[in-house]
Amino acid sequence: MRHNERAASAPWIRTRLRTAPGAATALAVLVLVTAFLAAAFPRAVDAYESKGLRHDILTADAGRSTLEVARPQPGLELPQAQRDAEVRGPELARIGAGLLKTLPAPLHADTSSVAYGVRTTKPAVANEPWLPRPEAVPPQFSYVAQSGLKEHATLASGAWPTTPREVTSDSREVQGAVTEETAAELKVKVGATIELLTAAQEPITVTITGIVAPRDPRGSYWSADPLLRTPSLVPDPTSPFPVHFWTGTVLLAEDAGPALLSTAAEPVLFWRIPPDPAGLTGPDADRLTSVIASLESGPGLLRVREVAGGTAMVATGLGHIVEANTRMRDAISPVIAVAALGIGSVAAVVLLMTGALIAARRRGELALMRSRGGSLRGIGGRLLAETAVTVLPASALGLLLAVLAVGGGRWWPGALAAAGVGLLVCVALPVRTTLQHIRPTLHGAREDMVSARPSRRRTVAELTLLVLAVGAVTALRRRGTSAEGGTDLLVSAAPVLVALIAALVLVRLYPLPLRLAARPMARLRGAIGFLSLARAGRSSAGGALPLLALLLALATAAFGGSVIAGIGDARDDAALASVGADARVSGASERATLPDALVRTVSDLDGVRNAAPIRVEYGVALPEAVAGDGGTDAGGDGDGAGSDRAGTGNGSAVGGDVRAAALVGVDPASYAELARATGLPAFPAAPLKATGASASLPEDAKSESGPERVLPAIASPAVAARLGKEPQAVDTLSGDFKVQVVGTASRVASVSTTNFLIVNSAALEQKAPTTLLLTGAPDPGRLRAAVEAGGKEYAVQLRSEERARYVNTPMQAGAERIYLAAVAAGAGYALLAVLLSLLQTAPERKTLLARLRTMGLTTGQGRRLLAFEATPQALLAAGGGLFTGWATIALLSPGVDLVPLALAGVAGADTGPVVLRTDLWSLGLPAAGVVALAAAVAGVQAWWASRRGSITELRAGDSR
Repeated sequence: MRHNERAASAPWIRTRLRTAPGAATALAVLVLVTAFLAAAFPRAVDAYESKGLRHDILTADAGRSTLEVARPQPGLELPQAQRDAEVRGPELARIGAGLLKTLPAPLHADTSSVAYGVRTTKPAVANEPWLPRPEAVPPQFSYVAQSGLKEHATLASGAWPTTPREVTSDSREVQGAVTEETAAELKVKVGATIELLTAAQEPITVTITGIVAPRDPRGSYWSADPLLRTPSLVPDPTSPFPVHFWTGTVLLAEDAGPALLSTAAEPVLFWRIPPDPAGLTGPDADRLTSVIASLESGPGLLRVREVAGGTAMVATGLGHIVEANTRMRDAISPVIAVAALGIGSVAAVVLLMTGALIAARRRGELALMRSRGGSLRGIGGRLLAETAVTVLPASALGLLLAVLAVGGGRWWPGALAAAGVGLLVCVALPVRTTLQHIRPTLHGAREDMVSARPSRRRTVAELTLLVLAVGAVTALRRRGTSAEGGTDLLVSAAPVLVALIAALVLVRLYPLPLRLAARPMARLRGAIGFLSLARAGRSSAGGALPLLALLLALATAAFGGSVIAGIGDARDDAALASVGADARVSGASERATLPDALVRTVSDLDGVRNAAPIRVEYGVALPEAVAGDGGTDAGGDGDGAGSDRAGTGNGSAVGGDVRAAALVGVDPASYAELARATGLPAFPAAPLKATGASASLPEDAKSESGPERVLPAIASPAVAARLGKEPQAVDTLSGDFKVQVVGTASRVASVSTTNFLIVNSAALEQKAPTTLLLTGAPDPGRLRAAVEAGGKEYAVQLRSEERARYVNTPMQAGAERIYLAAVAAGAGYALLAVLLSLLQTAPERKTLLARLRTMGLTTGQGRRLLAFEATPQALLAAGGGLFTGWATIALLSPGVDLVPLALAGVAGADTGPVVLRTDLWSLGLPAAGVVALAAAVAGVQAWWASRRGSITELRAGDSR
């Protein structure tokens, strides 16, 4: 019996697949694409997290990332021979090999750059007369006998340092080498000698036998201790005066370490182990942090001491690097979870719509099987087998493509996601069909109208979803997307819940305006308008699933586009805040002024639209806060760009802590034009163009200057609150005068501080500008050439180069790519939802046209009928999607901070809050595509129906 059942199943599956190969292929393609996206997402997250961790370790300073094990010199109670043996190469190499074996996973060493040896921790003064003394202070040297010198350097001149005789603690002559940079700065030549005193004040002669050039100057071998490669001019901490001296390192022969034991320079034994991040993955970050903590002060340190000695210590900054990476990952993950849940929900709804379409197309066939005695289990089993034959291979192929396309991630999350897609599709069709055919039916009800009124259970379910959505949005607005325990899925699902509520509301409300519009259409002579609106108002094509898919897709696309736009805007604003304009010319120091000739030359360059010379003086002391007088109103909207009068706020409360500010002297006209060109708040130039006692100083009338002059000033809100509305005296390098606040501004170009005073530079005693701000697109080469011709002490900053400095780390770039994919996938699924919705009612539409053509309906009228019927639903769905996307962004923007995605990891970047804003392209373009596709599909359906005869559509016995 079982053999006969299996034999009967195989022909059924083959027959069904041969009967409808197009439907089976379309379902397989949809499952393939969805499984690929589902499997690629976790792999992409793993990949960018892994690349980000490796990038942070590789690009970090070697002094921070290297693991250094160090212990003091052997004890004086030991025999001299034993002490000498412990600091020689063989013993140090043996300990180093043991340390490599004790490193716990996932920490692995870069064995090509491991170094060990003996070094001094206390620099020794070198009194040789030929050494440079910049401020009459002799240089100081550190000495190191480090392994691997020949492997990590090339010999520039001389010979490698060697040990012709065995070096012991009693040796008084050793050989050494220095790098090219050390030789150039400290005037060291081959054959020079430097004396290093022992603890007994006996000299050890160090002969420089060679000058070496590092093979990889930025590698850990040379950068773990930068003095190995490059000398440094440092201040003398023991001197009461600001004097400097040179400090550098002499590289001794590898086996010359015992000679350092007799010195008072406090030698230590060390092993530098740089990490190899090649094998690290994103999930390894937490384990790596725990392992490093154990090595520094835990069980790992005990294992290290078993190998290196009981006094060994482990020092590294690798833990801080990994912790910073983890903080960025934890900040980005909740934002990514919003996109993942949105696209996942859309994909699930579209797959359910596909199952509903297949079930609707086969309703008559399955109803016939049920009426002739077919069991629900038998019908469901046949559908499950038929679907699995197509879906499971497509899911497996999607997983394979995801593995091939996205490398570097774990395989099992992607496998679970792809399996979930296949399982959803395999189960959706049998379950839906089984529920529809619990009771056998001879024929179905009318398919061109909604046959059921929403039940009480549905109302309760919708109210429950409404409460969940309100709670999720409220939680997101209050505490943001990040939670202490990780990603909060309920909070991340807030956009999905908002779209779900909007879909349920639209399902209930959308027939009402259509039915109201159908009443006046009924009074017109033509029947097309009334018939199309009447059918659109009662059609089942705009059910919950199609609307839910559309709103979810449009909201997700809008949210993703807003994230991308917010990241770009944040980086643009940060670059503008740093440079102040499209280009900036300034001196190397804050007080360096620009000559008039340089200002004229740069202003006349091709591509320069406007040049605004300004004078910036930082650290201007402010007078005491005005008690009870109040300053300019700083509690408004913050920009205060157009304010021209003093307010009456409490100055001590707002500006009491402001003790210094930056004085900015500007030309009001050129600076106002600069503000307009760069998008800054409008600058009130008129109040600064004062006359009378505060008028501009003539070039030959210096006698009119004095501390009693009152200059109008635009101030930041805090400074305005401190100064009040009365004139206040200030002492500056630009002159002594009084300032009276006549307006406020929240931001000023080219000034890093938020506390400032802007005055008319023409009224200053010292008018020479310190900065020249340029707008336009000058040629960078010509601009730099013109500035260099004026002197090497002037520098050029370009806004475009500053913007390029915010180069994405792998983690940021990966997160941005995911959001770009979310926008594209959301738009694609929205269009697919429209297509599936229209295809579900396509047979009924074709039958309707065939019947109406028998009554005299022309081809053109048929096309207009289908277009008018599909357009209102598409417009309502697109409008609902626009509103849902806008509402989602407006509701969630206070709780979403894009700083980790936009500016994290960039030194000196403006890391103020970066919030979402509505991106019109990502909001409007998919919605317009929905309407266009609906109209196009309706037109194609009408054209195709016109090619088929009415007899073909109206066959005898057809239930349609």
